[in-house]
Amino acid sequence: MSRAERSESTRAALVDAARQLFVAKGYFATGTEEIVAEAGVGTRGALYHHFADKQALFRAVFDQVEMDLAAATVVDERDDPLDVLAAALQQFLDASAENPDVQQVLLIDGPAVLGWEEWRGLEAEYGLGAITAMLDAAVAQGVVAKQPTASLAHMLLAAVDEAALYIANADDRRRARNESRRALANLLRGLRTPT
Repeated sequence: MSRAERSESTRAALVDAARQLFVAKGYFATGTEEIVAEAGVGTRGALYHHFADKQALFRAVFDQVEMDLAAATVVDERDDPLDVLAAALQQFLDASAENPDVQQVLLIDGPAVLGWEEWRGLEAEYGLGAITAMLDAAVAQGVVAKQPTASLAHMLLAAVDEAALYIANADDRRRARNESRRALANLLRGLRTPT
């Protein structure tokens, strides 16, 4: 194994171990020594060789969870673009209720560890482009009335992010998810051009 391959292997082991521990215990209850031991990479020097600090490692875990969530989102792009948008947003709400990685890393620890502004920026980075593209397609096909979609995309992102935070922090996540799914469906139905 080359030096570059060993380095990448160590980095991946640290991210995987941190992800498991952050999900199980939360960011603030997880120590760097635990991460290093779980990863089996020797000393904390290995961690600090790859990451400036524990928060930088958390950011790598956050990015990995976001990418996994995007890869798991299944929509049929041949469908009506507003239906595609609804399906993608509903899947995010489902993950907020059912996926412990999404709950703990993205929605509970994310805003606290990264700060609201950075967390919001990352949520926009991962979701805003897709929402805007689906809205643009809906406008182009006449499914949604002709209008600038930038502000509408921001509003939808904010609505779904708030719903996801509500779900992840609810005592009864299933009930919160079901309420949020109904509210989102009603909101998106209101965008549809009357036929």
